[in-house]
Amino acid sequence: MIAGRASLDKPQGRAHNASVTWSDSMSLDDHSISDWTAAGEAELDDIVTLRRAIHAEPEIGLHCPLTVEKIKAALTGLPLELHEGSSTTGFVAILRGQGGDNGRTVLLRGDMDALPMQEETGLPFASTIDGRMHACGHDSHTAMLVGAARALSARRDRLPGTVIFMFQPGEEGHHGARFMIEDGLLDIAAPDAAFALHITPNAPAGLVVTRGGSIMASADTVHAVIRGAGGHAAMPHDCIDPVPVACEIVTALQTFIARRIAVTDPAVLSITKIEAGSAHNVIPGEVRLLGTLRTLSEATRDTMQAAFRRIVENIAAAHGATAEAWIDTGYPVTVNDPRGAALIEAIAGELGADFATMPQPMMGAEDFSYVLKRYPGAFAFLGVAPAGSDPATNPPLHNTRMTIEESVMAKGVAMHCAIATRYLERGFD
Repeated sequence: MIAGRASLDKPQGRAHNASVTWSDSMSLDDHSISDWTAAGEAELDDIVTLRRAIHAEPEIGLHCPLTVEKIKAALTGLPLELHEGSSTTGFVAILRGQGGDNGRTVLLRGDMDALPMQEETGLPFASTIDGRMHACGHDSHTAMLVGAARALSARRDRLPGTVIFMFQPGEEGHHGARFMIEDGLLDIAAPDAAFALHITPNAPAGLVVTRGGSIMASADTVHAVIRGAGGHAAMPHDCIDPVPVACEIVTALQTFIARRIAVTDPAVLSITKIEAGSAHNVIPGEVRLLGTLRTLSEATRDTMQAAFRRIVENIAAAHGATAEAWIDTGYPVTVNDPRGAALIEAIAGELGADFATMPQPMMGAEDFSYVLKRYPGAFAFLGVAPAGSDPATNPPLHNTRMTIEESVMAKGVAMHCAIATRYLERGFD
């Protein structure tokens, strides 16, 4: 997940605390909620061991061979079809149940990659590779998905359809999901719905949090170069100073957002780097700007991208300078199908987990957005605040001291299994 933080420690919606089983009318009556809870607990020791092994050897980007090796070892002997792509080390593991190709197909995603950060947790299984850390919880996502693959494989003869386990690298800004889609890996057994869980240490252990509609923002990188005419700082009238031009551009961009973008469909544009100059008495010839643009709809995204280019170029021209403005297009808006969010809420309640509806989307970004653009489904957060800690003040995702409550991973396995079987049996009904 590309950086973003929201407080998820105060449930805003209905809380569920009572465990209930599936209706007696269900044909999969053996797949009760208590069955999946027990399955998650049974897998816990093994997936904690796997998570710690992955955590100790983090890998960055689209190629995660050590992580894939560990995953495949954990999946050995299961009735799974493994399919690899050509662009990344990502792969899908397909479990075909009794329904075969005639039943529904559901996809569950787990991302594998880490971040370029120096771990400072002091854990006995901390990263052994300098400058790399699983600070976004992808090690736990992968381990929980392996646990779900094992639990569902053990009950394959009672599955009325197909489950795709998507093990994806390159989520942290490398477009791993997009590359896996382009490699055709999601066409081998095209899903009818897709779901993903993402841990957060800033929510109480076991709390499930999601919402229908936009849940996470798009993420684009903006660039600009303003070129003037340098010279002596004591004689600016003989120059075209690009520094005040750049400052005016930054202010104008914020004014545009405040006055032209609806607060109900927001945009965040942060210029995070301004680079110019070489000495105190020299007016530079150019200024470079770098920043990030986040939006919650494609319409506002298009508006802001066009406005960025227009404002940069026209303000520069008004001062006799020239400018180039360009945008590196990043992840789309992550949009949950309301039916998928409702399914997650129902499953959380039946598992006895507290549930909270996010009051507003997060401005962080997630490349599961590529999957949800093609298939209906939902993305949800799972609270993993360590026991005795304060979720509101815990080191957040992308922090060098981020830690999790590992026992919650059993709940994650149960959620994956229950979501998959419920969708295969009922769809979004």
